[in-house]
Amino acid sequence: MGLDDDAREYHRQEPPGKLEISTTKPTNTQRDLSLAYSPGVAAPCRDIAEDANKAYEYTAKGNLVGVVSNGSAVLGLGDIGAQASKPVMEGKGVLFKRFADIDVFDIELDLDDPEAIIEATRAMEPTFGGINLEDIKAPECFEIESRLREEMSIPVFHDDQHGTAIISGAALLNAADIVSKDLSDLNIVFSGAGASAIATARFYVSLGAKKENIVMCDSDGVIKPGRDDVNEFKAEFANDVDGDTLADAMEGADVFVGLSIGGLVDQEMVASMAEDPIIFAMANPDPEIAYEDAKDARDDTVIMATGRSDYPNQVNNVLGFPFIFRGALDVRATEINEEMKRAAAEALADLARQDVPDAVVKAYGDQPLQFGPDYVIPKPLDPRVLFRVAPAVAQAAMDSGCARIELDTEEYEERLEARLGKSREMMRVVLNKAKSNPKRVALAEGTDEKMIRAAYQLQEQGIADPVLVGNETKIQQTAERLGLDFEPTVADPRSGDWDHYANRLYELRRRKGLTKNEAHELVRRDTNYFASVMVEEGDADAMLTGLTHHYPSALRPPLQVIGTAPDANYAAGVYMLTFKNRVIFCADTTVNLAPDADVLAEITKHTADLARRFNVEPRAAMLSYSNFGSVTNEGTRKPRDAVKLLHDDPNVDFDVDGEMQADTAVVEEILEGTYEFSELDEPANVLVFPNLEAGNIGYKLLQRLGGAEAIGPMLVGMDKPVHVLQRGDEVKDIVNLAGVAVVDAQDE
Repeated sequence: MGLDDDAREYHRQEPPGKLEISTTKPTNTQRDLSLAYSPGVAAPCRDIAEDANKAYEYTAKGNLVGVVSNGSAVLGLGDIGAQASKPVMEGKGVLFKRFADIDVFDIELDLDDPEAIIEATRAMEPTFGGINLEDIKAPECFEIESRLREEMSIPVFHDDQHGTAIISGAALLNAADIVSKDLSDLNIVFSGAGASAIATARFYVSLGAKKENIVMCDSDGVIKPGRDDVNEFKAEFANDVDGDTLADAMEGADVFVGLSIGGLVDQEMVASMAEDPIIFAMANPDPEIAYEDAKDARDDTVIMATGRSDYPNQVNNVLGFPFIFRGALDVRATEINEEMKRAAAEALADLARQDVPDAVVKAYGDQPLQFGPDYVIPKPLDPRVLFRVAPAVAQAAMDSGCARIELDTEEYEERLEARLGKSREMMRVVLNKAKSNPKRVALAEGTDEKMIRAAYQLQEQGIADPVLVGNETKIQQTAERLGLDFEPTVADPRSGDWDHYANRLYELRRRKGLTKNEAHELVRRDTNYFASVMVEEGDADAMLTGLTHHYPSALRPPLQVIGTAPDANYAAGVYMLTFKNRVIFCADTTVNLAPDADVLAEITKHTADLARRFNVEPRAAMLSYSNFGSVTNEGTRKPRDAVKLLHDDPNVDFDVDGEMQADTAVVEEILEGTYEFSELDEPANVLVFPNLEAGNIGYKLLQRLGGAEAIGPMLVGMDKPVHVLQRGDEVKDIVNLAGVAVVDAQDE
């Protein structure tokens, strides 16, 4: 099947289309329905009648955008009419929801008269928190947006005009910086004079370009004063320059902006441009000049952007509109003004300069993504765009006076992170605690690229004071190659006087078969032993390892050197699994093969303590295939006896029960209906598995089939904070576990 047939099948699958409406409140009982509709709904209705702003409190208005189109200028398809444009508008709704968690009603208006479109859209103001105009032809789109912005008190945004302007504006800010040119000095040539081109030219002027340095060309050539075949919007950029053709205009130009049709530009035209040219060939699906042709046309730096995803620097509107509306909606802005658009562009430009998360790199085929000529704007799948752009837009709205409410932008950023998943919300609790009192964390595999990138983020965000353990020269070279602007703290085992570490290791292990020479060799050669002694001696507060080792071999050195806490006999590995509205801690998933009742009881206490570090009040269930004595054998007696030990322990101040089956532990109806005698009043959030095999299988099934996000494994029970990563973990996993280690060290 070809792409067209695949797309048809994709859209026709049951249920047809790409959007649906779902309820957000319980509707299971008669009381639920009486609150949702009659008679309960009357109370919020009366409140809104008295104060219209109450609609934002009682209804979905504040998170609802209307995508309005008449289908007169659908990208790549032209004037196909309102009905035929519906798949596109539904698609726009998908992007709003996927990237910014904004709900959408798509509104297709079978209207050609601009006045009728204005009237229809204006009448829908009570329904929506904002209006996204889409695929309406020029010049009518200018009048429609302008009038609606004047006559409506909610944000109105024509994405075809401003989306490309904002995204390419961000790219222009970075591109000009890379080639060391000032925006005010740039000579800019536009190919195309439609809505997008005119809005983009206006926006570049807003960013700092000079209007007199902009030359705009339409299908008839350069737009000059006196041409009687141009409308008032094109005439805005009429420029009295030499030459009449696009080729003439491009000679000596610094920037080419293509918003027209493919194939208009050849290599000779590119060769005629100024030194280190910037080329944004954004016609879709075929750019004005092919990426390879533009690059091959010259020997100097050519910064090239297109609208295509298969080349670097894709100018994709999805980097803009979801996050701009998110920020505007969350401060209940009355409009999306120039200050908000500039803030979005500047936030995008700044984000492109930051280290790129591993998940984003993987999503784009593991190609290197580092600020430079081939990476001047972020990728659409970078989750950080949400909590960089939306807060910038919200702040600009507040500063410019169009916001109805004020937000604390730091708290707001945390709320936005929570929209990306419960795990981010939970980690934010820990990372904020870590930032309040950062500790020294030894990163044992300090020469690994991921460890170096994690060290940069930990230091930059103030989460920890990282110490990279490894070859200092190699670490410095890698940091420089990655473009990480920081001075890492390095402990190089092969240089410097570390004899006291070797002597300490010998003292600890000499009755375990270790000779003095072997101790010196281990400290110099094995960074896990070095980092373990470093923590044991108090020169670091915590350590991370395991990124390039098998779990048992990474765990062995800290167990031998640091050992378990005075009140602990066993260490255990815990994963925190986050679902949409639930958090569960799973133990033991990595360490103890066949724990007895004493070990299970101790693991439960350690895991409960860990849950409290995440501000979660623990409710523990000892899992089995038996429910409260329904099966009796050696296997089911262990968790049963562990519960008795915990109930008899006066220091246990959390609810725990078992043995019980997994569904009993997590399903309220089973727990309260069949086993109302249970010590658990609510479903468990700490699940203690009967053995390592069950724990490892269980957490992986929950993660893969249950859609949970996993954080960990977090090592509990150690005398000092130690965490062992899984091989191949991403930078964000290292940063998260380092944050947990810092909080552990704070408790110490």
